[in-house]
Amino acid sequence: MFYVKFADIGEGIHEGVLLKRFYKTGDEVHDGDTLFILETDKVNAEIPSPVDGTISEVRFKPGDPVNVGQVIMVIDDGTDEIRSNMEGGEPLGPSAGQSEPTQKTAAQSESVSEDGSTAVVGQIEISSEVIPSSGEGFEKAHEVKSGGKVLATPVSRQLAKDLGIDIQTVQGTGPQGRVMKEDILKAKAESKAESKAETTYGRAVQETAKSHAGSVRKTGGVGVGPTGRPPYGIPENGRTERVKMTALRRTIADNMALSKFTIPHTALMDEIDVTELVAFKKKVKGTAEAHEVKLTYLAFFVKAVIRALKAYPYLNASLDEAAGEIVLKQFYNIGIAVDTPDGLMVPVIKEADRLSIFEIAEAIDRLSTRARERTITLDELSDGSFSITNYGSVGAGFGVPVIKHPEAGILGFGSIVKKPVVIDDEIVIRSILPVSLSFDHRIIDGADAGRFVGVLKQLLSDPELLLLNG
Repeated sequence: MFYVKFADIGEGIHEGVLLKRFYKTGDEVHDGDTLFILETDKVNAEIPSPVDGTISEVRFKPGDPVNVGQVIMVIDDGTDEIRSNMEGGEPLGPSAGQSEPTQKTAAQSESVSEDGSTAVVGQIEISSEVIPSSGEGFEKAHEVKSGGKVLATPVSRQLAKDLGIDIQTVQGTGPQGRVMKEDILKAKAESKAESKAETTYGRAVQETAKSHAGSVRKTGGVGVGPTGRPPYGIPENGRTERVKMTALRRTIADNMALSKFTIPHTALMDEIDVTELVAFKKKVKGTAEAHEVKLTYLAFFVKAVIRALKAYPYLNASLDEAAGEIVLKQFYNIGIAVDTPDGLMVPVIKEADRLSIFEIAEAIDRLSTRARERTITLDELSDGSFSITNYGSVGAGFGVPVIKHPEAGILGFGSIVKKPVVIDDEIVIRSILPVSLSFDHRIIDGADAGRFVGVLKQLLSDPELLLLNG
């Protein structure tokens, strides 16, 4: 028997919804056939069958919520051995009273390699410890023997190593006590707060944290949000309507709160005369269509941003607070904010500096479509170095975009409008593009931010200069 579980795919994802199911009990499946699609707060994951066999049990129906570790389907592969695509342990399911396979013995566990194990989705760390069932609670699930290995995602283990956190001391909040990325970040924040306790500011932070912790205890143990403070509630009112937040909307809210809480935002705004760019885009429209390329202004914006980032690299950076270092990135992975029916997503154009205008336009079209259809992958949403948002596509002019943590800046573009301007003491009509740069004031001064925008003005006002190398 093979128990197909919701495997840990990393990136802090620990819950999802069964979006679509392709097989029912009694159906035959083959290795590689797509069994079902799981919707998470970031991507939709197609889960393939790991074996040939017959579906003997289906435990979830479309629309049901699923947590990491739960058994979704059971496949009779013609063997008596109990196997699954996750660590050894009692499979979890929604049905009470169902017979469950016994946990693997120590001898069986030793036959599983801990390093380089491959699951159905993503890379899974194998635990040498027996995992208790969900009924035993997180407290028992977190207990490990001396010298044992705690249950954690690969992303969490690497993050703990990078931040110098002993993962054995971290209390996990994921399924069965699994240590998540958020737990590591919280542990690091607490450690950093303790190290500042000797300073006046550090003592104030410590007292505030104690106050928050006390209020959490008084409210029945309600958890804290991404900023470390307890969440606040809104009192009931008969003239209101409550709408449950989707998983993606919760993630967006947490990311925005983390960015604004962590990064001291400063904004700089300006207007760029793009009359020549408008004319140039019209000129090459036929060539783009002949190559089946959907050419938008955003492709030119991306190209100009890369040139400006090379001139001012501190905007293509991140601040490592733990090490007290500014990390200057030697790659140009440009995130583009996409408005989807489910909420804002930021797919990333990898190595954008190596692409032509047409190639950038193709990447924008492809990633935007995949984001709206929720078929985008985690890799296409990660490792951005700088982001762009084009609120002009919805008719807006100026805005103050929120930086995507831990990046150092984000550039917003408004609608191109015709305005009267004075050139050589004469009033003429020109196409004007409003821009807004939000930047991390801890590592970037206003003067450099202004020079960065100055480079953009030069490039976008003269498309021939933009397309030249250097």
